[in-house]
Amino acid sequence: VQLQASGGGLVQPGGSLRLACAASGLAFSNSGMGWFRQVTVKDREFVGTISWSGRITSYADSVKGRFTISRDNAKNTMYLQMNNLKPEDTAVYYCAGSRYGGAYTAPTSYHYWGQGTLVTVSS
Repeated sequence: VQLQASGGGLVQPGGSLRLACAASGLAFSNSGMGWFRQVTVKDREFVGTISWSGRITSYADSVKGRFTISRDNAKNTMYLQMNNLKPEDTAVYYCAGSRYGGAYTAPTSYHYWGQGTLVTVSS
């Protein structure tokens, strides 16, 4: 199983980025997926999750109303649209996949992890 996160970069406060997570070797259309982020030496923080069908999503309070998760099962890809970015959103963002189809907020619910993509929000 491989999860390849992409789309990170440097953006000014108030700007937008769209991250993508391409999956291979995974029954993607049956898998719950999630986004987490990590700042050095801190625990991996939940950002958002989406169920296998896309009907159920959940977000951390810190990103609610600014970030949107979506998925395209035909392309085996999940997305994270990030708007109105703030300096405190700076982190390495990881995508994760579960063997099960629900929407999960705990890192321990995920069995597969991508390599991470760095998002830096700075003027």
